[in-house]
Amino acid sequence: MVDNRYATALVIACVLSIIATVYLSVAVGTQHWYQYISPPVYGEANASELRALQEEFIDGEFDEKTYSDSLFRLNGTVGLWWRCLQVPTETHWYKEPDPKMVMECVSFTLAQQFTPKYKEPGNHNSGEDMIRTYLWRCQFLLPLVSLGLVVLAGIIGFCACLCHSLAPTLGIGVLHLLAALCTLATVCCYLAGMDLLHRVSVLPDRVDASLGWSLYLALISSPLHMMAAALLVWAARSHSQNYYRMTAYRVA
Repeated sequence: MVDNRYATALVIACVLSIIATVYLSVAVGTQHWYQYISPPVYGEANASELRALQEEFIDGEFDEKTYSDSLFRLNGTVGLWWRCLQVPTETHWYKEPDPKMVMECVSFTLAQQFTPKYKEPGNHNSGEDMIRTYLWRCQFLLPLVSLGLVVLAGIIGFCACLCHSLAPTLGIGVLHLLAALCTLATVCCYLAGMDLLHRVSVLPDRVDASLGWSLYLALISSPLHMMAAALLVWAARSHSQNYYRMTAYRVA
């Protein structure tokens, strides 16, 4: 028999876990982790240059410098799996004061996720930048590990419900705590990687950079998983202590 306090804690923990998992899943699948705001372009010469950047971004070979320059100058957004540009729908968009813009996105392939980063982006002779390379790989792998831990915790919890047992609750709480730490580490790796990128790739004049809502969703999911972990651990420990006291009382 489960005390009402423990049952309430378990229900709240499940709700927090579901919300956090949804937030993290949306964050991983969207591209608004980091965004750039570029100044408007006037003049045919600059427009031709930006059109060439756009075509290289969409159809060219994968190169960090090429797609970074396009992101900087064409109001780009970048996430864990996607990079996007805001491109005009009209041919002579540079002559209009407020042209209609659409989002054009390209996904990072699995091979591109493991492509080395270089000390000078675009220059393969400059040597591999190990820190940026492993920060990028960690920011790709850690959220998948986090989601995997939550799925594993959910499977264990479902089996525990079928068996009417609270014994695995402590382990489920630990899995949620590890998932929260992996998510937090993902955000830290991403921010550190972007900071290092901006140090070796200087932003053009009048280009502003800011954090996007996808990153904030991932950041919010971490404390939600931590709260769920705390409730699960508390319910497991308190129920265990209460069970041992009742057993000792009955023996006495």
